[in-house]
Amino acid sequence: MMNQERTTHFGYQQVPVQEKASRVAEVFHSVADKYDVMNDVMSFGIHRLWKRYTIEAAGAKRGQQILDLAGGTGDLAAKFARIVGVNGKVVLSDINGSMLENGRRRLTDEGIAGNVEYVQANAECLPFADNSFDIITMAFGLRNVTDKDSALRSIFRVLKPAGRLLVLEFSKPVIPGLAPIYDQYSFKFLPLMGKLIANDADSYRYLAESIRMHPDQETLKTMMETAGFERVSYDNLSGGIVALHKGFKL
Repeated sequence: MMNQERTTHFGYQQVPVQEKASRVAEVFHSVADKYDVMNDVMSFGIHRLWKRYTIEAAGAKRGQQILDLAGGTGDLAAKFARIVGVNGKVVLSDINGSMLENGRRRLTDEGIAGNVEYVQANAECLPFADNSFDIITMAFGLRNVTDKDSALRSIFRVLKPAGRLLVLEFSKPVIPGLAPIYDQYSFKFLPLMGKLIANDADSYRYLAESIRMHPDQETLKTMMETAGFERVSYDNLSGGIVALHKGFKL
């Protein structure tokens, strides 16, 4: 009997496991130059508040080592670089070269240098030593990872004892009546804005679908605990459209 090829979801499609990363890469190569503009349009600017909440929850201090995974155009990394100062270090990491280059350009333009490194890496197999970072953040990136369990284990490995992981990600609305409104917005407004602003409706249709395929709040909490994280908790933001999960390596 022939072995069946392993598949995973790419939005609502089923694709071979080994193809997902390259397909996600195509999406982000396509949208990289318009990524920040589209974030503002898609969230009506609220993504800035979600990220500010994440930075405050991280509790970063001067001199710490911070890894920002799926860091894209560097908005979290820029803030952390100012907090940790010259004796600290921020690693801005993304699997996508186009996004990483945009982040490097943006931080350079803002005069941020010296305490930021740029590493193109897959979250499932991070190229860092054990116990390297005080804080690891991942904003709007986990849902695009093929093997989320492997990524969480890899993150746990490179986190220092007493370190913390913060995952900011789209989640499941918890306010009654919000879900159908959110569906209309996601599947009609997002692809339309993607077409008008980024000339790419398909990528934003994928993003809407990928949100629906991402684990809900409790499922992700359990996944983090299974990977070894303790004191795992989450805060629902904007009625659960987004959730911030936090876990510690004790």
